Amino acid sequence: MPVICVGGMIGIGKTSVAELLAESLGSEVFYESVEDNPILPLFYTASPEEIQAKRYPFLLQLYFLQTRFAAIKDAYKEGNNVLDRSIYEDWYFAKVNHDLGRISTLEMQVYEGLLDEMMREIDGLPYRKAPDLMVYLKADFETVMHRIGLRGRDFEQDESLVEYYRTLWSGYDDWVHKHYSASEVLVIDMNCTDVVNNPEDAIRVAQEVKEALAAGGCQV
Repeated sequence: MPVICVGGMIGIGKTSVAELLAESLGSEVFYESVEDNPILPLFYTASPEEIQAKRYPFLLQLYFLQTRFAAIKDAYKEGNNVLDRSIYEDWYFAKVNHDLGRISTLEMQVYEGLLDEMMREIDGLPYRKAPDLMVYLKADFETVMHRIGLRGRDFEQDESLVEYYRTLWSGYDDWVHKHYSASEVLVIDMNCTDVVNNPEDAIRVAQEVKEALAAGGCQV
């Protein structure tokens, strides 16, 4: 049975799509650690001076790395699960924050060393070594910002974050198509997809995922 990673920009609808797919396939969602994340609000609300002093971006990436490593091992062990973002995307977020000067070169080296060790352990798992499919949710920047606004998390709304979101968004396609290689990728255009409010969209997305899995030889 399949393991699926759902990826894409902040606020784009990963959790809703992950829940849809889990229901459609009779599986479980492994959620991104957000609501119980003690560092995420600090990362978004800290001043540049606080970021430099407290190293919140580095701490946040370490936190996500640890929680996603635990989640993907559990998902692979059980099989037939959906990951609401996965460890494979973590490096991209760390790289963006390194490029922005929020994570130092030394911190990035430490982070990449930990990630490499974790990926070697995943490669050595006896029951599964990679997902069957990544479902990449893609949209233009205006749609991303609209959906971040609709989600309504206070710490995500500050105007000072817009350029950070734009930087993440501008390089996401490049990461997916040039750096991600763990599985085949199915791209869903979220500019014209609303799986929460449009039942036809939900049916279409579930069917596209099942067809992509079947094309890859995965039984669903």
